[in-house]
Amino acid sequence: MASDVIQLTGVSFSYGAEPALREVDLAVADREFLGIVGPNAGGKSTLLRLILGLLEPQSGRVEVLGRSPRAARTDIGYVPQYPGFARDFPITVEQVVLLGRLGLGNRFGGYGREDRQAMQRVLEEVDAHDLRARQIGSLSGGQLQRVLLARALVCDPRILILDEPTASLDLRLEADIFERLKEFNERMTILLVSHDVAFISTYVSRVACVNQTLVCHPTAAIDGSTILALYGESVRRVAHEH
Repeated sequence: MASDVIQLTGVSFSYGAEPALREVDLAVADREFLGIVGPNAGGKSTLLRLILGLLEPQSGRVEVLGRSPRAARTDIGYVPQYPGFARDFPITVEQVVLLGRLGLGNRFGGYGREDRQAMQRVLEEVDAHDLRARQIGSLSGGQLQRVLLARALVCDPRILILDEPTASLDLRLEADIFERLKEFNERMTILLVSHDVAFISTYVSRVACVNQTLVCHPTAAIDGSTILALYGESVRRVAHEH
């Protein structure tokens, strides 16, 4: 039986008087692919920040790989929803990806051979090796998303967390990203936030529905009544064939 790499027990968090999460329990197994869905302001981003150690629970406990989230940070790769830098900042793709090696080993002498080998490897994995010398501001949305994925992978994470990584991409690019994630899932646990329940159900093993509280469902159990209860309104479903 696979061991749990992420455990939340009775976790609550509020921004002032407004509760974001209430009494959340969650166990994520090693090499599981978990989809996270829910309405805007339902607590999805708060959940990720708690797992990443960017927030502390006001009650309950969060453990990642048997440690506190902060202690486990170097074992987590993270792809944010929006790039946390100005697109016109003068930095190359290689330099962006190498940022994912910060906090690993000795940085006083700059990046070493191992860092650069890891950078080259992950750029090839995401089919972005030919972009390595490009300025980050010259990339298309799909190219930028592959580079951000490479930055998250370059630390050889045991857990990969993605916050709506395909929100601005067309269907073809979205499918390409998910096919790559399916391959990466063979060696790491993946948590992915998305609004497209129908699409991610093709790839994920379970769906965590978050709206202050959290309920997990096998993908086969997601139906119209589940979506109605989660979002409070009808949601148009689209079938995707692969």
